[in-house]
Order: sequence, then structure tokens, then C-alpha cells
Amino acid sequence: MSNLKMKEAALIYLDRSGGLQKFIDDCKYYNDSKQSYAVYRFNILVNPSDIVELDAELGNHILHKPLKAAQVFQSVCFTAVKTLSLIGQLQTETQINIVLKLTHLPPLRSYILDLCEFPLDYASQRFYMMQGIVIAMTTVTKYTQGARFLCSDEACPLSKGFQYIRVHVPGATESATVRNDFLCNLCSSSLQEDRKFRVLGDKQIVEIITAKAIHAFRGYSKNQPFRFQSLTIFLRDESVSKMNIGNEYKIIGIPTCVKTSQTAVCIEANSIISCNPKVPSGISDNFRYLLSLTSSSCWKFTAILANIFASQIVPPGTYNLLKLCLLMSLVQTSDRNKELKDCLDILIITSDTLLVDRLLNFSINLVPRGIRHLVSTEIFPTLSRNKYGTGAVSIQAGSALLAKGGICFIGDLASHKKDKLEQLQSVVESRNITVYIPGKKFGDGVNQQMTFPVQCSFWSFVDMDSSSRKNMQKTNTLIGQMDCSLIPTNLLEAFGLLIKCNESSPCSPLLSTVQHTLKKAIDPEGQLYVASKKFTTEDFEKLLAFAKNLNVEFSLEAERMIHGYYLASRRIRTDSISGSKLSASALKYLVSLAEAHARLNLRSKVLKEDALIAALLFETSLTLKYGATVFCVAPNAVFPFELYNEEYLEQRDIYLTQCQQQLQQFITTYGPGTALFTSDE
Repeated sequence: MSNLKMKEAALIYLDRSGGLQKFIDDCKYYNDSKQSYAVYRFNILVNPSDIVELDAELGNHILHKPLKAAQVFQSVCFTAVKTLSLIGQLQTETQINIVLKLTHLPPLRSYILDLCEFPLDYASQRFYMMQGIVIAMTTVTKYTQGARFLCSDEACPLSKGFQYIRVHVPGATESATVRNDFLCNLCSSSLQEDRKFRVLGDKQIVEIITAKAIHAFRGYSKNQPFRFQSLTIFLRDESVSKMNIGNEYKIIGIPTCVKTSQTAVCIEANSIISCNPKVPSGISDNFRYLLSLTSSSCWKFTAILANIFASQIVPPGTYNLLKLCLLMSLVQTSDRNKELKDCLDILIITSDTLLVDRLLNFSINLVPRGIRHLVSTEIFPTLSRNKYGTGAVSIQAGSALLAKGGICFIGDLASHKKDKLEQLQSVVESRNITVYIPGKKFGDGVNQQMTFPVQCSFWSFVDMDSSSRKNMQKTNTLIGQMDCSLIPTNLLEAFGLLIKCNESSPCSPLLSTVQHTLKKAIDPEGQLYVASKKFTTEDFEKLLAFAKNLNVEFSLEAERMIHGYYLASRRIRTDSISGSKLSASALKYLVSLAEAHARLNLRSKVLKEDALIAALLFETSLTLKYGATVFCVAPNAVFPFELYNEEYLEQRDIYLTQCQQQLQQFITTYGPGTALFTSDE
């Protein structure tokens, strides 16, 4: 009676939810097909909350005994097929394979499988929800979805028909579905598979780690040792190719134990949900007050931010240009599983490699996907054999794909080999990486290739005082041009921003930094400055999280200034021999810089003042690469004065206003619509 009641509830739910009509449509597809099937597979979308309200016992079966619940729906569907004559060739109930797809699980602790807690429950054969980031995946292979077996004794009545049907169930291996030692229940003769009725499905294996494990890739663990382990997810049929490397997902599935060279806990995925983190509601009160105080200027707020940023690492007022660029690159990151179009790559030339390394490492910890690449690991995806013996090749993410939507800090360029630098240049230019899979080494002899989008910003630095640089004969350089002979030319051009950073402070290059270092050595956790107490690391995290989620749009003035500067700069940096020195991505970088400065100002509209900062930063970078031109920009144009008080901020505003007039004059003289441009240009 209990089973009959659950079947009635299942039928009522299918009717109310629209599942019955979908089932009828699927049956029509099978019935109209000329192909003969041993197994008819149906997906049924199930809302556990609605089921529990309709029938508590059936709801309990779905949540805690999913295989038995599937049998209830299987019986209901078989009765519907026979009653309504939906599939003429269907003979037995075992030919119907029901897959219950859950919309969600109850938001209770007992239904969550935390990858950081042990032991993991893999014996109950019920649904759990887990959340993690994809760090590896295999190519798609086939598995046996269902098969028909016949008794080998022709005199046995079970040597015909569809009495012996085997289908894949969660956690089962291929040998559990198809092998040669099954026996007939009637005569005990061996069963033989009727291969022409075998049904194949798609299978893919992915590995995930909990988001907490990202700390292991940041080069900063708060002096607390920890370990993490990836969890294997089996995707089948409709779920295949729905997960991308680097994205974070919620997975509903059934834990199971798989024995390879060692016992491993795996998850048979049922439903996949893409994770979108909550958008922060605002910024700290101190930053809000600072924003109101500087509201009369479009430049003061970001200047103060750069001045006080990372005071735990360097004294306030030092490295202001670099810190502003880092903040602008950070606000161009994204927490969502979407395409990151506005990357800001930064390459730093410095003699203070230790401090710069600390500063960059501190900065990547302010965003969820800040990855510190280790030389012992790989930046880009690599191939390995799949440990589960499926015949598929496993693609490991690498630092760049793991940093999706964030920052990949690759350290000193000199620590990477030539072939890796060439690969980096190609990726920075194209924003994707292609992995070639040789068929002879992996798979069935057919060569394959997979392309992955690389959606992160790259940070790196070069030691200008390295021994190899000192021993090299410097070539003649133009005014303002840096000797970048150690950096491959194409890689140098690929990076959007080149920053020279060889002094801690223009006025006192060593004293303030030495004092800071000594004080930190005595009191590592101490807050040495008032700025550190008023504007904490958590405050900057909230500010960046809020700023990068702002949707910005260009004002007409800013758009004209960006395009005018780009065309004028392209004009004066073009010669008949080598062509234009501005790459095709230059305009994209200018737009991204202007957007970043607007976001850092917590504005939703890009103004001409933002366009000016973008032009000054970009022109400074171009000067370091190729030398100065008609639009001559000082190396310290963005921060011409030490920011001691309000008076110096006012002087900076006056200076930047003059720079804006010079930029406008430059555009008027060399930009579009001038006599210097031909009709083609």
C-alpha cells in the first residue's frame, strides 16, 4: 500500500509539474525513431520541496534512497507507456531507465559535503551538495549506458526478449554493467550480450578543490600549515562539457568509492549549478568619508588610495605609481563565471625586487582569484594520463586558468625559460591557449586539440640590476627609453603597462624604506602608521570588491579623448620601415585603464579626467619602450609631488589640469581630422 501511494504521488507530481507532458514528448521521439532500443532513457526534473509537500515518504526516498525512488517513477512511466500506447516496441519495465534530476537540496548542514571535513560519507548512497573550483578535466569518452543480455541456451525461454537488461547506476564501474560472467536465473547458463543493442553515453571526469584551498596558491598562508585534496566528479550525458576549468560550481551528486591504485572517494554528478558570489553592499565608513571629502576633484581620491595602499609592506608615499596601477588592475578583475574582457597586464622593471615581490604578493591576496605562480609548477595547462583507466587524457589547469577572473603573478621573468616566455607572449596577445593532444600517446590514435580562454591579468617584474644585465653592452637608446634587452621584444610589446620602479621615494629613496623594514622586523604585526589603522586590509578588500562590480559607461568627452589620443599617438609612432609601434590591443588597454580609474573612484561614468590618467600611464609605458615623442610625458607625471597634505593634492590637480590641456593640444595637432592625416588614415 505504501508503494502504491508513492506511485500515485509520483503520477500527480508529474502531471502538475509538466513532467508528464515532457515524458510523452520523449516517448514520441523514441516511437517515431526507426532504430530499435534495448533501453529507453528519460530525465525527470524533480523539485524535492514540492515532492515533500505532496508526499513525505516519496520525498524522503528521493533525498535518501534515490535508487528506490527511481524505481517508483520507472513503474509509473512504464504503466503510462502501456496505457497510452506511447512506445510500441517497449516490452518490459526494466527497459525504462529513469534519471531523476534534482533542482536543489534542502539548505541544511546534513546535505552539504564539505571538502575540508573528514571523514567523507560515501556509503549512504544518497544526495549531497558540494562546491568547488575545477582544476582538471578529461576529454569526453564513452561508457555503457545500458545493455541487453540473452541466455546462451537456445532452449531457455529467456534466450529471447528483453528480460535481462542492465543499466548504469551511480557509482557503478563499466564492469558492473557489462562483463561475461553473468548467469541465467532460470537455467544457470551463461548470459551473452546482444551487442547491437548496446547503448553508449558520454562521460567526462573533472577534479575540483574547495575555494578555501586557493590560499595554497597565493604564497601566503598566515603561517598556518594546511593540506588540501581534490575531489573527483563523474559527469555523464547531459552534464558533459557543462563545467569549465577555473570556474566554481555547486554540484549535487551521490558519493561513491572507486578503487584504482588506491581507494578514492568520487562523486557521481546529478546536477550542476554555476556559482555567482554576492555583490558587496558597500564600502567602509572611513572610505565613504574620504570619498565625500575629495568629491570636488576627480583625481584626489585615487591619489590618496595609492598613497596609503599596502602600508603593511611599504611606507605610505612610496611606490605610488606602481600601487595605483596595481589597484587599477585589481578593480578590473571579476568574481563571476563570465568572460573577463578588460585585463590589465603589468610588467615592472625594478632594482628593488624583494619589496616589489612582497608588494605584488600582498596585492593578489585582496581578490578571490589571486594566484602566485611557483616556478616548480606550470603556468598553462598540461597533460597527464587519467588515473581511473578510462582511456581519456587529463588536462591540468595550470596557474593561468586557475586565476580565472583574477590575477596571475608569475614572479621574475628571468626565472622562466625561453619557450615558456614565447608561450606567455602568445597567450597575452590572443587571450587563449590551445592544448594539443597527440593521439599516439593518449587515446585512440586520433590527434585532438582543445582551446581554453585565459581570463586573468598577468603581473611580472624584471631585475634591472641582474648580473646578466650588468655584463651586457647597452645599446644606444632614445630619450626616456629603458634598456629592455633582456626582455623578448614581442613579449615587451604584449604587456599593456611597463612600469619603471627603482626608487622607494624620489626625495628619500632609502631612508623611509629602511626604517619601515627595521620596525617591521621588531614588531611584524604592528601597525606603524595612522593610515594602517584607519584603512585596514579588510577595508581595501571591501572597496575593491565593490568597485569591480560597478557597471561603467563612457561619457562622450572621454570617448573622444581616448580615441583622439590613440590615433594621434599611432600617427607619430609610425614609420615606413617597421610600421606602427602601437599594437592592435593598444586601444583596448586605454579603454580598460580609463574604466579602471573610474571604478577606483567609485563612479559609473568614465570622465575625461579618467581618460587623462589612462593616456599618461600609457604614454609613460610607451616612452619606456620606444622613447619620448612630441607628446613628452615626465616619468612622474601622474604623481609629480609628494602627497604630504591637502596643499600638495591641490598642486597635483593643477599640474594634471595642465597635462590635460597639453593632451588636448596634442590631439588637435596630430589627431583625426588634422592636415597630417591622409584620407586613408
